[in-house]
Amino acid sequence: QVQVLESGGGLVQAGQSLRLSCTASGLTFDDYAMGWFRQAPGKERELVSCISWSGANTNYADSVKGRFTISRDNAKLLLYLQMNSLKPDDTAMYYCAPVLNFSSCRLNDDNQWGQGTQVTVSS
Repeated sequence: QVQVLESGGGLVQAGQSLRLSCTASGLTFDDYAMGWFRQAPGKERELVSCISWSGANTNYADSVKGRFTISRDNAKLLLYLQMNSLKPDDTAMYYCAPVLNFSSCRLNDDNQWGQGTQVTVSS
């Protein structure tokens, strides 16, 4: 069973930065594209970014393009999300998950979400 663990969230002021990390077990990490998703209170979960298994290809939501950078270290089995120039609208619980491919960022039908990591951006 695939399990993921997100970390690195926190409370920051607008304009500041955070780096999220994600580790996954129960899968061969470098066989999978990976994605970051977020869910704000009262809103549906949305895609943030995805990355191919090799890290060579990435995909971003328009709302984070130019501010967020997704990366991975397959040797360390880690996925990252560098978030710069944070805005109050970025406030959400952030989740990582394996995806079927980086371009569609489509989740597996049996995806199990982790606990997430909370990002709160104050104005």
